[in-house]
Amino acid sequence: MMESSSFQGLMTVEAVEKALNRSRASVYRYANTDPEVLNPPYDPQRLNPELRVNKEDVLLFHPNEVARFAQDVLGIKQVTIEVQQPAETVTHELLKAILSELQSIHQLLKQQK
Repeated sequence: MMESSSFQGLMTVEAVEKALNRSRASVYRYANTDPEVLNPPYDPQRLNPELRVNKEDVLLFHPNEVARFAQDVLGIKQVTIEVQQPAETVTHELLKAILSELQSIHQLLKQQK
């Protein structure tokens, strides 16, 4: 069973490590990365991360790519992906409260016109 504990449905290295039952070092060895190239071309024999904007960005993997790699390269026959919604964070709750307040202000301004 593969789980995604990540950013907007993408899997972190830790989530891939857990899903594939491999060490962190193994996941980095599998990953299609190159110190000289920010986003190397797709390699069907490697685990291809999502595109990054700069080299300091965290490696993130799409669950379908992890499943493809597990089946095609590692030979894991049955792969199930379970994508879970991330838990609400304090930041998310604060942003929702700000949005609600802005919507209230917007309504008041519309009524005054």
